[in-house]
Amino acid sequence: MVKVIASDVRKGNVLEKEDGQLYTVLKAETYRPGKGTPTATIDMRRISDGVKVVDTYKTTDQLELAFVEEVKHQFLFKDGELYVFMNPTNYEQIMVPAAMLGDDAAFLGENMDCDLLMFDGRPVAIKLPQRVTLEIVETEPVVKGQTASGSYKPAKMSNGIRVMVPPHIATGTRIVVNTEDGAYVERAKD
Repeated sequence: MVKVIASDVRKGNVLEKEDGQLYTVLKAETYRPGKGTPTATIDMRRISDGVKVVDTYKTTDQLELAFVEEVKHQFLFKDGELYVFMNPTNYEQIMVPAAMLGDDAAFLGENMDCDLLMFDGRPVAIKLPQRVTLEIVETEPVVKGQTASGSYKPAKMSNGIRVMVPPHIATGTRIVVNTEDGAYVERAKD
């Protein structure tokens, strides 16, 4: 096990807590007040049963990172509540429950390359590409003369998620979206 301080914990890390259980980090935020002790709030999901937990630590508290192996896989298809991935080197297929993927499941597309984090040969978390290209299926119409100012409008993507986009972006446009926070990055260059 590797020890890290609480302020260095990031989304996707796998922690082993004092109870001996493994937890996948869903979100980690550091709060530094003007006076007082800085804290790190970490949202986690227990791998064994999927229970979500929110813990607050001092930023200097030591936490244990579990040793996980990143293995390249390709997403094939969804089968009910299971997602099927294939290892491209040995063509072995792995079924992953939807509960383990959480919100990241919305970004999966057929034949997408991603990393499965494995602990003792079992998948415990997924690491998506940093950016994905999606098509807008529904948004407000473009208003002539409107430019990319500070205002944004909601758009529904081909995978069902909603993203705030600049006002000049129209339905049918392909855009690049950040998978970590679901934010608009740029218009796709294809």
